Amino acid sequence: MGGLLTSLNAGKTALSVNQKSIEIIGNNISNVNTEGYSRQSAELSPYPSMNFGGFFVGQGVVVSDVSRDHDVFVTNMLQEKSIEYGLQNGQTRALSELERLFNISDENISTEINKFFDSWQELSANPSGLVERDIVIQRGELLAEKFNLTVNDLNKIKDNINDSLISKVDDVNSQISEIAELNERIFTIEIQGQTANSARDRRDTLAKGLATTLGVQTYNDSKGMLAVQLPGGLPLVQGTMAMEVEAVINGSEMDLVLHTGGVTRNIGLNNLGGEFEGLVNIRDQFIPSLKDDLDRLAYEITEAVNTAHYAGAGLDSVDQRNFFSAPNPIPPPPASDPWLDAARNMSVILTDSSQVAAAFAPTPPATVAPGDNRNALILSSLGETFLIDGNDTFGAYYGKMTAKVGIESNQNQLALGGAEDAMVQLQNMRDGLAGVSLDEEMINLIQYQRGFESSAKFLSTVDEMMASIIGLRR
Repeated sequence: MGGLLTSLNAGKTALSVNQKSIEIIGNNISNVNTEGYSRQSAELSPYPSMNFGGFFVGQGVVVSDVSRDHDVFVTNMLQEKSIEYGLQNGQTRALSELERLFNISDENISTEINKFFDSWQELSANPSGLVERDIVIQRGELLAEKFNLTVNDLNKIKDNINDSLISKVDDVNSQISEIAELNERIFTIEIQGQTANSARDRRDTLAKGLATTLGVQTYNDSKGMLAVQLPGGLPLVQGTMAMEVEAVINGSEMDLVLHTGGVTRNIGLNNLGGEFEGLVNIRDQFIPSLKDDLDRLAYEITEAVNTAHYAGAGLDSVDQRNFFSAPNPIPPPPASDPWLDAARNMSVILTDSSQVAAAFAPTPPATVAPGDNRNALILSSLGETFLIDGNDTFGAYYGKMTAKVGIESNQNQLALGGAEDAMVQLQNMRDGLAGVSLDEEMINLIQYQRGFESSAKFLSTVDEMMASIIGLRR
């Protein structure tokens, strides 16, 4: 009778184990499309054998653990590639806006420059014509306005980048806090000998997301908790303690700071990675470089035109007038950057068409001859003859700016495509190693279903045997 009781226990454990294994398979199938989910499987262990009649007889089976398929190498590679993908993806939208701004279509600064100097050419054909003089002033105003609007658009792109960073900060802080909470939960569960599979999956997914956004680096501390830090080493998560990122706005400027244990530290470009690095790099380096080139171009045009115009005279025979406003307001900029804000401040200061200096300045008491177009010819030739740094005309200098943006955007698209391909390959590798395969799960389901049915049949047989023995005693 004792042997039948042992068999009954063995059948009961087999039934329970097969049922639990089917439940685990069902959980795998239900999470086949869950991001970051790792396939789980039952780890089976036999009960210790019992000495029965001189023989050691097994007492059944037990689910000793529920493990998850996980590859540390692939997970780390995915996190590293997420940083590169985030960096390139963060720059894409801003570069697209800059490409739209510095375009090579018919409506750009180069076009306005050409039209402005063409208007001087037309004036040289009729230097006394008031209509032609009005057109020169209008073309100058349109050129100055184009520079003004381009600077405004650059500032708007910077503002949009700031808004994008601000919108991501709350989500980043939420992910940081959740990782700290998961550290505590995983530690509490696993110190009792269990495995926190779902919590570990979620923590890996969050770490990958922070790598994409902030370029974080992670490692496991002595307690098995995930430590998270910025590329420069500033901590974001230490054990169960979460730090906080804050966007601090000072007028039109926005800075990122990190609150760590009562200490506030600035987060510079060297402490950023991923999308944040891409956005801040465009905001703090690429756009200022473009603005500096734009200011240089506006400054050189203003200086060249004003110099030639100052030497000529209008129909009223008055000379020594500038055409554009001075490149820089008071106070003057440093000598190392004389064209600071020249594009934003560019404007036409002539108020009347008679002031347009198409003629050479006469020697008093002489007056300007009606047909004198010599100064207009000089001004009309500036567009093709004046060289910035002895190399580029105004149009060629602007062409270099558009090429600079185009090359940067093209490199970004190539790098983004490469990062996406690498991410897809690594994700496929990860899915092959740790993801759920419906085909495999269906095979396992049939296996454990048959095991469950066999266990039930075994229990039924033992039950009949026990009934027969009980009947004999009667």
